[in-house]
Amino acid sequence: MDPLQTLIEIEAIKNLKAKYFRALDTKDWAGFTAVWEPEIDHEMPTENRKYVGSREDFVTGVAAALTGVITVHHGQNPEIEITSPTTAKAIWPMVDRLKPGPDAYAGAPRLVGYGHYHETYVKSDAGWRIKTQILTRLRLDVTPATETAADD
Repeated sequence: MDPLQTLIEIEAIKNLKAKYFRALDTKDWAGFTAVWEPEIDHEMPTENRKYVGSREDFVTGVAAALTGVITVHHGQNPEIEITSPTTAKAIWPMVDRLKPGPDAYAGAPRLVGYGHYHETYVKSDAGWRIKTQILTRLRLDVTPATETAADD
């Protein structure tokens, strides 16, 4: 692949990840579904969570877990490698903040996490989509539901 096309593909993947963050934090579940391949593999090893299956079932689970929870996800400075004309991989340093809102369910998470998204992508007629995602944590600060965080 020529260098210009490589840059075009990298920018398309950056736009995909920007849509991922926006859709997740605004609870745009149709938009969040659209960033994933139809069959996905998602893992959070530090939290012993693994999911392999349809993107629709995955997004339904994420939506339920975040009901009433205010979220802010940031990713920056990705290392993106185009591995073929239709495949790529990336590592995204990330920070996420979750805070129960007034409509949150009892026991909703309150946390600040730091780590990396390790992702693979597939390009089809629909454009680039996430195929696999592994979230590794470097640090996870959790505030018990009975306490109020200092930054509230």
